[in-house]
Amino acid sequence: MFSDAAQLTSMEEGLAGKINVCNASYITRFGVRLRGKMHTFEGWRSVHSNHPNPAKGGIRYAPYANLDEVEALAALMTYKCALMDIPFGGSKGALKIDPFEWEPHELERITRRFTQELARHEFLSPSQNVPAPDVGTNETTMIWMADEFRRMRPADINANACVTGKPLAMGGIEGRIEATGRGVQYAIQEFFRNPADLARTGLGPDLSGHSVVVQGLGNVGYHAAKFLSEEDGCLIIAVAERDGVVRNPTGLDIEALKAHIAVHNGVAGFPGGEFDPNGVAALTDECDILIPAALESVITAENAQDIKAPLIVEAANGPVTYDANQILRDKGAVIIPDLFANAGGVTVSYFEWVKNLTHIPFGLMERRRDERGNRILAQSIETMTGRSFPADQAHEFIDGAREIDLVRSGLDEKMRSAYADMSTLWNSDPSVPDLRTAGYVLAVRRLANIYKALGI
Repeated sequence: MFSDAAQLTSMEEGLAGKINVCNASYITRFGVRLRGKMHTFEGWRSVHSNHPNPAKGGIRYAPYANLDEVEALAALMTYKCALMDIPFGGSKGALKIDPFEWEPHELERITRRFTQELARHEFLSPSQNVPAPDVGTNETTMIWMADEFRRMRPADINANACVTGKPLAMGGIEGRIEATGRGVQYAIQEFFRNPADLARTGLGPDLSGHSVVVQGLGNVGYHAAKFLSEEDGCLIIAVAERDGVVRNPTGLDIEALKAHIAVHNGVAGFPGGEFDPNGVAALTDECDILIPAALESVITAENAQDIKAPLIVEAANGPVTYDANQILRDKGAVIIPDLFANAGGVTVSYFEWVKNLTHIPFGLMERRRDERGNRILAQSIETMTGRSFPADQAHEFIDGAREIDLVRSGLDEKMRSAYADMSTLWNSDPSVPDLRTAGYVLAVRRLANIYKALGI
């Protein structure tokens, strides 16, 4: 995918090859004494690009993790940040571990040892490398890492900014947990606001009533499904999980389904839909919008021809393989690519990082001033018109913006502006065949300009 975009980008000889590879990868094998014996764990942290600094990207805990995967995901983070115009390079990390095999106190000890190894080699730092949660990790993992880093660097006043995705009480930011799913929602909303792009799918202009299949009801899939159903009126007709798929043509209750999964570790037995143990089959269900929100490479050359959804939204990293992408494009399906669709997480991570560096919550200084100004304006309108301000709109108009309001506003702005750039390029350049290529071309151009400006 990078090579396709690089061929459409004017660069000096050899620069594409430099951008394509990771700058550095760190392999660590460390021991932790648990359950009466020494256990050795293997982990990685790759920096694809640190122009600009810091490098940004999640850390996953998974038994299948490997260096090739980590380097590929680090590269994707670089392109994602470049496309979204966020001042981060790309990085990714992983620990080869099944987190379900260990008790929380054991995971904490393992995480703290991993943190020590990363920090000693400057692969964890507010100014150099800033991880976030990924598969198998969460905000608890991040606060363990932040706390361990603070112990190692007690004089660093910005130590809290060494990771993002922290609990709100420990330097996190409102809206971070929902951020990637919220970004998926904003991506779809913006697609539906562009008639020329929407016309390629044959879908109607009103998002409400469209049928959606979601693969994976983790953090990203859950929030995307929740917001699309509750706020946009979409019908979530199928949700696939590890144990199978549950379907309901009139729409699933996402909150009830999430609660069921929390108790039963799967969708089997959910009373609000019909269960089928063949979860992979949900990818080929008849629907308007397909949202793969689990792992990479779930849509391949083997099943791409059977995909019926005219719009596919990559909420996960790399859910569509290169060959499958070609097949789907030839079929006329539109894909909103991962480097844009799931960029909500890194965008709000950027907001959290800035908040940690400034040591002040967003909206603190101006909220009450804005409320007073809005109240005066509302009263002036009532005086001039002789009519009362509508009660159902008064609070929304008068109340000053909270941190969550500003986070959502900033995320919406970033998603809109990035989509506008992609759509403009897609519709104006015949050599750009789809949104994915448009996104990669924009990202590669920005990276090339950075190298040119730096004189490297």
